[in-house]
Amino acid sequence: MKNKYIILSLLPIFFGFFVMGFVDVVGIATSYVKEAYNISEQLSGFLPSMVFIWFLLLAIPSAGLMNKIGRKNTVLLSMLVTLIGMFLPLFTVNNFNLYVCFVAFALLGIGNTILQVSLNPLVSNLVKGKALTSSLTAGQVIKAVSSFCGPFIAVFAATQLSNWVYLFPIFGGITLIAGLWLLLTPVEKEIPSTSTSLTESFKLLNNKSILLLFLGIVAVVGIDVGVNMVSGKILLERIAGTFAKDVSYAPSIYFACRTIGAFIGSALLIKMDAMKYFRIHILLAFIALACLIFAPSKIMILIFIGLTGYACSSIFSIIFSMAMQVRSEKANEISGLMVTGIVGGAIIPPIMTFASALMNGKQAGALIILMGITAYLIFLAFGLKLKK
Repeated sequence: MKNKYIILSLLPIFFGFFVMGFVDVVGIATSYVKEAYNISEQLSGFLPSMVFIWFLLLAIPSAGLMNKIGRKNTVLLSMLVTLIGMFLPLFTVNNFNLYVCFVAFALLGIGNTILQVSLNPLVSNLVKGKALTSSLTAGQVIKAVSSFCGPFIAVFAATQLSNWVYLFPIFGGITLIAGLWLLLTPVEKEIPSTSTSLTESFKLLNNKSILLLFLGIVAVVGIDVGVNMVSGKILLERIAGTFAKDVSYAPSIYFACRTIGAFIGSALLIKMDAMKYFRIHILLAFIALACLIFAPSKIMILIFIGLTGYACSSIFSIIFSMAMQVRSEKANEISGLMVTGIVGGAIIPPIMTFASALMNGKQAGALIILMGITAYLIFLAFGLKLKK
């Protein structure tokens, strides 16, 4: 009976991971916005920043809020913020402009930041110990499926509904269902913890294990964003007669393999030791990136891009769950810290671009940076001794 209660309670929480994936639609939306408003490349590049910057600014404050109102209520708040952002374009569709678009994506980013901080700890209310890593990985599978569906929903809105802007209310409707489902589902409430200041949250980094795991989140997100950024550029560089429109599928290969890997990982991690899984897969990622430097043909390039995505698919969940178990009584604050580490997706790509420039524009420079970051994760996998 208890297991049945846990499963029924987990269903709406896992649906929350689907809402979490909406944030990735900003990639394809940037192209629509650039074309619709005829804006510069630099200005269009600022649109993802409207989503991404909130992970740096609001992750730890969201953890403090979670201490006050509880994890479930914080998840519900995140969905309310997302809902406002997604329905805003619906009420302004006839007067939809660049400013409304930026506000909508800013609200999506705020809601997603709060959601990423609070949803993983909410899972830990129901799942403990070894099963937590597997459960968080399963959540990442659902998020990946949502991210994969996002571009297709955008295309559907643009072609069948005559305006790409209608993707916002579609996402809003799904968010409303997810919020109501969770609201009506009883979830065992955690024991309230004392509120922690921003300074006290960062003091958790004095714990060597938490610091190394935080840097691990920065690294793995940097790899995720970096490979997506560089994959098409490698094809453009090495395959004669290739144009930008011909390589848009390259990040999709990475993303599809990452989804498959997360699905397999969620099953393997039920029985397999998380650290052993981490070691095997991060070594595989390093080998794939090394081979990618020298891959001569399109098929070999795509194979190694896909292999990198597969190898890295569950690393985020493993690091995240390890961090929360170091100081389980500070799970909320640690969750906020780890989500702040998502800023690695903004730090690593400029470093990769600089490295490529030093090598006369060759993408090998970017790949060397990614290999260096992967080397840190290998050190983490083999050298980390968790200290509570």
